[in-house]
Amino acid sequence: MSDIFEKPETGLIGGAPLRGRHAVVTGATRGIGWEIAQTLARLGATITLMGRDEALLASRVQELGENHDAVTCDVADDSSVHKAFTAAIDARGPVHILINNAGIGASAPFHRMDDAHWNSIINTNLNGTFHCTRRVYPAMRDAGWGRIVNVASTAGLKGYGYIAAYAASKHGVVGLTRALAIEAAKTGVTVNAVCPGYTDTDIVANTVETIIGKTGRTAEEARAELAHHNPQGRLVQPWEVAETVAWLCLPASASITGQSIAIAGGEVT
Repeated sequence: MSDIFEKPETGLIGGAPLRGRHAVVTGATRGIGWEIAQTLARLGATITLMGRDEALLASRVQELGENHDAVTCDVADDSSVHKAFTAAIDARGPVHILINNAGIGASAPFHRMDDAHWNSIINTNLNGTFHCTRRVYPAMRDAGWGRIVNVASTAGLKGYGYIAAYAASKHGVVGLTRALAIEAAKTGVTVNAVCPGYTDTDIVANTVETIIGKTGRTAEEARAELAHHNPQGRLVQPWEVAETVAWLCLPASASITGQSIAIAGGEVT
């Protein structure tokens, strides 16, 4: 693949425009979430990492450095969210930036989908976004400044077969984003979504394994099938999503709200 798609050594955004801002990133230990956390930290933000893996959280926060924190949190459980955000605010002050990245994905033919499959995905991807957002939005609104970025998916903008629950959850995230952005329009709080296409993360690795198991294709063939959705013929890289999220968090992005930005090589227009 051409080096035009390689990550610049210093990222796309320079300086420390987020210095003094406290950012919470959910699902922060792997893939897109970890890239977002690193990018926001590079831009000066103080980061609170949230996730379910306590040991990995501890390791990641050590990588970020002493000015950052980690708190265990299951976004599908509102009591866990309440406890985690209380701890984060007590430790680092009000949350200025919220990145709702935590999410899960699984595939199943609709006629074989059971309640457990549906509810687990909706509870994490959609309800989790609601749980976290309501913990920070009132204070952002009162303060007159805030950035909320929801990590959705191209599945929130179009349909794909065999992932009805995932697509429904991400469509819900996009709808929540657009509705809250209208409410918040005059408050200084922006609310946006990013919608990556197939991205080189653990979720895609699991999808590749599913394709291999069901079709007998090789891993290379399975990845090529997913990359085929992208007109650029490749998987999106997590750092590309992170840089877009960071741009939406900048002070200079105050006029950008209610948007669902596809990061998919032209798959969705």
